[in-house]
Amino acid sequence: MVVTLTVMLFMLAGLVIDGGFAINARQRLYDDAEQAARAAANQIDIEALRETGQVVLLEAEARQAAVEYMTARGYTAGQVTVNFNGDEVSVHAEDRVNTSLLQLIFIDDFPIEGEATSRPAVGITGEL
Repeated sequence: MVVTLTVMLFMLAGLVIDGGFAINARQRLYDDAEQAARAAANQIDIEALRETGQVVLLEAEARQAAVEYMTARGYTAGQVTVNFNGDEVSVHAEDRVNTSLLQLIFIDDFPIEGEATSRPAVGITGEL
């Protein structure tokens, strides 16, 4: 009975510790995706804005800005997807969090993913 209780306590501790790490990593992933989407949404055609007042998102530059941001944060290109929907930029990222105590019961990692959307906003007293 003592051996069984010891194993159960280790499993419970593993859920608390490794689960906490996974929750923290997921929040960090969402934050990184939000910042990458913001960096992408900043890539607008300044000349078109000045000439016509229209906000035009430069897709190639926006995609590059998002991927560069995520790469700087330690993600690989295969973990990051950048999508465009009209004037919005969505960044989807996936990662895996390694476990420590849960490896005792053959759970080596947790998959996590996050997505954020941003759009360019131009104006001082209101959006254009």
